[in-house]
Amino acid sequence: MLVLTSDPKNISRIEKFVQNVFLDCDLCPEIYGNILISLTEAVTNAILHGNNGDSSKTVEIRTERFEDSKQVFYIKDQGAGFNYKEIPDPTSQENILKIGGRGVFLMRELSDRLKFHDNGCCVEIDFNLQPPA
Repeated sequence: MLVLTSDPKNISRIEKFVQNVFLDCDLCPEIYGNILISLTEAVTNAILHGNNGDSSKTVEIRTERFEDSKQVFYIKDQGAGFNYKEIPDPTSQENILKIGGRGVFLMRELSDRLKFHDNGCCVEIDFNLQPPA
């Protein structure tokens, strides 16, 4: 588990966390980039949007392995939450040129499952470790 204060400078600590997970869990290198980008986006959102950059609040990152088939990451902030069903589609014509708003889209595209808990304060990101049959 990794606990970060909500300071944007702490986002850089995600890479070392992901490296350690890969070494400890003996994960396939092909999914390294997907996990790193997804976790970086999730932690960035948690710090900037969930906790509003309030350095007295923290973001908790933990991971869990389900047999040899799935690695799951949980990123939890201490914010009030949000309605994840109302996130604008960044690929729609009216949003295509807007700066920002692509983090959840990227997490959804790079992972095998993205799920929100606790009114949006916790995001669960799943990665399958075995190729589909």
